[in-house]
Amino acid sequence: MRRKPRKQSTGASTALKSGPVADSQTTPVVTVDDLFEAESAPLNLKWVAGEAGKTRLLEPTTAKFPGMALVGHLNFVHPNRVQVIGEAELDYLRKLTEAEQAEVVHKLFSCDKTSLVIVANGKKSASLIAAAAEASLALLSSPLPSPLVIDHLQYYLTRALAPRSTVHGVYMEVMGMGVLITGESGIGKSELALELLSRNHRLIADDAVEFVRVGPDVIVGQCPTLLSDFLEVRGLGILDVRLMFGETAVRHKKKLHLIVRLEAMHRRKQSKIDRLQSKQKTRRILDVEIPEVALFVGPGRNLAVLVETATRAYILHMWGFDPLEEFIKRHTDHMNNRGPRHSAAPAGDALRKVRHKVD
Repeated sequence: MRRKPRKQSTGASTALKSGPVADSQTTPVVTVDDLFEAESAPLNLKWVAGEAGKTRLLEPTTAKFPGMALVGHLNFVHPNRVQVIGEAELDYLRKLTEAEQAEVVHKLFSCDKTSLVIVANGKKSASLIAAAAEASLALLSSPLPSPLVIDHLQYYLTRALAPRSTVHGVYMEVMGMGVLITGESGIGKSELALELLSRNHRLIADDAVEFVRVGPDVIVGQCPTLLSDFLEVRGLGILDVRLMFGETAVRHKKKLHLIVRLEAMHRRKQSKIDRLQSKQKTRRILDVEIPEVALFVGPGRNLAVLVETATRAYILHMWGFDPLEEFIKRHTDHMNNRGPRHSAAPAGDALRKVRHKVD
């Protein structure tokens, strides 16, 4: 399976100017033969005719919206790339006269948008076989009913043609969340990953992380097969994490939740840091905004603890808790109620006292 590059939108390019996090977006190139190899066992697919067309692309490289209208029942108005002929379509062809049937079959196999024809229910037609051989267009058969064939192919093609991007960094599962650690080369990403592994977190990918957009706002990160289980640390070389830390220390893929960007600490930058983090920063990957946190690398700073804390803060934020909002509210209430007649403690403090008693 090959890949074709896609131009990024203007918004995506603007969002990435702050750091080299993502490469250009790509979409895999899937051929008829790729589909046959992947789905021949689940659908019991068999070659009927047109094997010369097995290298045809299921999606043209010029497609603006990859994955749209790829598979469906026989349709001449909006032809699918994969035309599925079921029982109803075969009955329709049988009711036509010989001349009409020949015209319809010729139209089906001569359409430049059609790359593959699949006959469901295991039934074959001599006219379809002859037309497929003449047009060098793949004709497959499956004993399964057409709705089941379409359901399988839609699931496969949606993921096989999903937009993807390769990102430089270390991808970890921290407290059940997918956390991407980025930063300049040599800043300590792999050393941080080693520390997190020693704290019972899990490695997904080191150095190159492949992200796939499997939904409108869902990004899944995975490790390329050649890099799976390995971690490179300066001074130690290549480490086999699975052998060193056990089976549970690695996993293949995980949904992306948070990006942690490591930055070198400079005195001139410290005065510009937003200490309250009043604005949630995000980074765009594959047109999806992902929350991002910047952690500064310096002597005495335990980055593993900071990454765990950032992950906990993200989880609380997903639950609807905003510590900054509570902080501002408590001080605002204190200022509004100050004076001899209003000496009662704020409700938040009272609640905390109750929690301390329970603990």
